[in-house]
Amino acid sequence: MYGLVNNAIEDLVITHHGEEVWQRIKHKAGVDVEVFISNQGYSDEITYKLVAAASEVLQVSVREVLISFGEHWVLKTALRSYGGMMRSAGSSLKEFLINLPNFHTRVQMIYPELKPPHFECLDVTDTSLSLHYHTHRPGLTDFVVGLVQGLGKLYHTPATATAVALKTEGADHDIFDVRWTLNADA
Repeated sequence: MYGLVNNAIEDLVITHHGEEVWQRIKHKAGVDVEVFISNQGYSDEITYKLVAAASEVLQVSVREVLISFGEHWVLKTALRSYGGMMRSAGSSLKEFLINLPNFHTRVQMIYPELKPPHFECLDVTDTSLSLHYHTHRPGLTDFVVGLVQGLGKLYHTPATATAVALKTEGADHDIFDVRWTLNADA
């Protein structure tokens, strides 16, 4: 994964728990990288170790870490790193989700070595859709839940993502039932 991902984990931890806790997490994870360079590639294993160590140090589940990280990714990292592209990807949660494949194609122009997941939206209604998540990286299902919740907050449209099929349980890919509440002002 790119250093941008690990920087985002660092930012999440420091924002909510402080620098000292971040240093404890890095130590527990056995990660001795002083500064992650945003556009440099790092082993996925580093990211997984940081998440596992954050779970231990913060005494919360890996699920909670990943959901928080997904929200933070949308509301802080993505907006800061490519906010213009995010704003142009849709004027509503529904529109943004439908445009996710195009969004990732544009992000790849910034990060050419990026191997993003592929998302597909099916069964789209005014307040729900089926989000199909194809990735070569295991263990990030809860991160997607956090992404959807973060996008809901970004668009002032409370949203939930419930896994209805999991690759870890034999499905070809993860599938989420995504639901949201329409904003009364919309």
